[in-house]
Amino acid sequence: MLRCGGIPVDFDIVQYSENEDRNSTLRNAILSVRRNGVAMKGNIENPNATIREISHNVILRNELDLYANVIECKSYPGVHSKHKNVDMVIVRMNTEGEYNMLEHESLRGMIESLRIITRKNSERVALFCFEYSRKYGRKKITSVHNSKLMSLADGLFLETTKNIAKNYPDIEHNDMNINECCAKLISEPSTFDVLLMPNLYGNIISHIVCGLMRGVGLISGKNFGDNAAVFETGARHAGWELAGKNIANPCSMLNASVDMLEYLGLYYHAYVIHRAIDKTINKDHIHTQDLGGKATSVDVVENIMKYVHKATEHVTWPYPTLEELEDIIKQE
Repeated sequence: MLRCGGIPVDFDIVQYSENEDRNSTLRNAILSVRRNGVAMKGNIENPNATIREISHNVILRNELDLYANVIECKSYPGVHSKHKNVDMVIVRMNTEGEYNMLEHESLRGMIESLRIITRKNSERVALFCFEYSRKYGRKKITSVHNSKLMSLADGLFLETTKNIAKNYPDIEHNDMNINECCAKLISEPSTFDVLLMPNLYGNIISHIVCGLMRGVGLISGKNFGDNAAVFETGARHAGWELAGKNIANPCSMLNASVDMLEYLGLYYHAYVIHRAIDKTINKDHIHTQDLGGKATSVDVVENIMKYVHKATEHVTWPYPTLEELEDIIKQE
């Protein structure tokens, strides 16, 4: 796709193989991201992992200290779903909570699983969330918690986010219990703007929203640390059952490429691919099976590439600036 649009991005490819040591491949991937500062990532779970094997996805996020996960959820008018006017952002803690994978068998038949919440990382993700919301014009942040049941861990997270909120008088802040939040997401998702939460709640809520929007194959995810950013599918679904069948929806990964290009400052190219996806889904209604259509993965990609090629075939360096792009959008 990027080659089709003549987009000036080169890749250092690290590929998992059944014939190679997965731990060695993971180390190479982490070194590559540290060297380049940015990456696009597929799901690197091991389908044959043992019950005690730590997820490589989790190791990569922790090693790179990608403490904030962001999922932007916006309805596609051309996709039939229960709710049409969804436009929210989910920000979740990415390196603490239940997904630290700190479990052990203290006695035979007794498993202890540790849920770690620290003030430092709660402050980091809360500060990131408020800065992100201000940058993109979001007006309201809802902190999601279960402080009545887990008064210490979730209580610390909630207290921290409330303290950070005091420094952002231009952004409304409230909080909501996880149970109430899930119920309201199903009945009135359009009432939310930005949701901020610990790790496990973020995993649950992102899947709920993706399901409501039929967006598992559409929505991308962004992972940010102080020194690196990694872009991937929003639901982080491995999709082993779809492999090799030419039926998977490629749009979530293509949207991840849009996010990556924006992060790199290639705003025009990001816009071109975004518009191509939008036209393919909402105008041409070329939908894969997950969206109720009959198109194959190749059908979707080829249609998007058609728009990308048309929009970029006469574009040369220097590429349109962000201000020039805004003028282009207004003219459309």
